Amino acid sequence: MNILLLGSGGREHALAWKINQSDKINKLYIAPGNAGTSEVGENININILDFEAIKTCVIEKNIDMLIVGPEQPLVDGIGDYFLEDSILQKIPVIGPVKAGAILEGSKDFAKDFMMKYNIPTAKYKSFTNSNLEEGKKFLESLSAPYVLKADGLAAGKGVLILDDLDEAKKALKEMLAGQFGDASATVVIEEFLDGIELSVFVITDGKSYKILPEAKDYKRIGEEDAGLNTGGMGAVSPVPFANKEFMQKVEEQIIKPTINGLISEKIKYKGFIFFGLIKVNEEPIVIEYNVRMGDPETEVVIPRIKSDIVDLFVHTAQETLEEATLEICNEYCTTVMLVSGGYPGSHEKGKKIEKIEEIKNSILFHAGTKQSGENVLTNGGRVIAVSSYGENMNDALEKSYKSAEQIEFTGKNYRKDIGFDLK
Repeated sequence: MNILLLGSGGREHALAWKINQSDKINKLYIAPGNAGTSEVGENININILDFEAIKTCVIEKNIDMLIVGPEQPLVDGIGDYFLEDSILQKIPVIGPVKAGAILEGSKDFAKDFMMKYNIPTAKYKSFTNSNLEEGKKFLESLSAPYVLKADGLAAGKGVLILDDLDEAKKALKEMLAGQFGDASATVVIEEFLDGIELSVFVITDGKSYKILPEAKDYKRIGEEDAGLNTGGMGAVSPVPFANKEFMQKVEEQIIKPTINGLISEKIKYKGFIFFGLIKVNEEPIVIEYNVRMGDPETEVVIPRIKSDIVDLFVHTAQETLEEATLEICNEYCTTVMLVSGGYPGSHEKGKKIEKIEEIKNSILFHAGTKQSGENVLTNGGRVIAVSSYGENMNDALEKSYKSAEQIEFTGKNYRKDIGFDLK
């Protein structure tokens, strides 16, 4: 098979790394990819939101399957674009159509969906400029902290958690006035839930599903979850508290109702579903849906899948996923994200990365890198995810940190306490 994978981050490098191991793969193309993906496939410089350019590439390269890494092309309807094109409609897309992608594209829709299908989630209400005053009164009915979410995609920055009521009211007004552009034309206010978070992933063919390894990621820039939110500073899989009993609750109360809800809504959904969960008093509650794999969770989930991932994708495309085999590695996998100095604020790019070829006991998944001649340079805030296997979490983390220390580039920063709350 010839496969085209869309994206350029650590998630896409992890997927490309795994796809490249399949006996079913003939040629793997990554658009646009990064310095790491070029080692396991061929990078093609295409804008992932330029569907016409993607179509041209698919035809020229005789692509047999499209795998969509990030959310934006899915929310923009690339799945529908393929289905509605006479040339492309026979080429399977791993990723939902627009009607499914709205689970991530609109938090208001997602919350309505959860309520409709009795999926446990925080109580909430949605507001626009037309009922701003009602929104302020709803905030008054809640206890601090106050959670405000932009309805649409806001590059991971559209969620505010504030302790002061007046600040929350001011933030609501600013969001509705366009703080996050069209994404915050509607704002979801929901009750704050106190617990510990984890990410659960499934792949579904629209009828059946396979549960992938769960993971816990760390979003804050500082130790012990202090400081600003980032795209993710590290992750751990498996999650010790997600035992068999807990995961059975997740499947019965959340995964099955979600899949059945999609079927009831007649939504064509072939791809990944990410369940952002929080454990409150031993019960799983949904914080959010994503319609793709998470990052940096992918960098610990994918290495734990022993099965041929392309075989899973083929079964997904053919709606025969229940016949597929999913074998999971029992070892722990941890990842530590190396980031540029100043991230998640302003940061410089183009710094030479050294000693990556010396790393032996970890897998390096490039996130924000680019090739420049013989050199690999930084090209983003999050630069490289350092993933390692271990018999236990501490063993895996020790390897990741040893490798993280070895790699060199100006301004390198990383959290030194990944997994701190699981020990």
